[in-house]
Amino acid sequence: MKMGDFLFIYVLAKLFMKICFATNNQKKIEEVKSALGPDFTIVSLAEIGCYEELPETGDTLEHNAFQKARYVFDNYGVDCFADDTGLEVETLNGAPGVYSGRFAGEPRSDQRNIELLLEKMKKEENRKARFKTVIALIQNGKENSFIGVAEGEILHEKVGQGGFGYDPVFKPLGYDMTFAELSMEEKNKISHRGKAVKELVRFLK
Repeated sequence: MKMGDFLFIYVLAKLFMKICFATNNQKKIEEVKSALGPDFTIVSLAEIGCYEELPETGDTLEHNAFQKARYVFDNYGVDCFADDTGLEVETLNGAPGVYSGRFAGEPRSDQRNIELLLEKMKKEENRKARFKTVIALIQNGKENSFIGVAEGEILHEKVGQGGFGYDPVFKPLGYDMTFAELSMEEKNKISHRGKAVKELVRFLK
């Protein structure tokens, strides 16, 4: 086989790279697919036959992200990446942070989490907050991580119908709309997850 043939196969492999995103959250998958573009085929946990709850017992975002990615790689043998995201509120000393998804306890509920957050911040003038995402990638047994941060502030009430999680109460720095009001394309350009995904794409390409 000629060198040109090898290069052609290599380029094809890159163009149609399949990788598992260790989540079944369809809104997350849609965001990441939009950010990654057509060069990659993203499959969910359900598509590789993984239906069990992934471990998420770490005390940092990075720990949780790698915990999930390692579980999928070790048990299903596929290249994968996992993310963990936290909302860090300045006046709450960085809370809810790594516990953002279960801030209001079980069962998990975006609405209950938001209600608890707004209740805790009811008398606070400092509304500064940031979203932080850590993506853990395991590819061919090698591990890498990527980080994205979005600065902003917490509003006093929900605004917007899109997004998920704390999006309706988070207004990114320099914008007059919440994440829940932005289109997916607009959000991907400035969001924590969008920034982390850009680093992931840069690495994969």
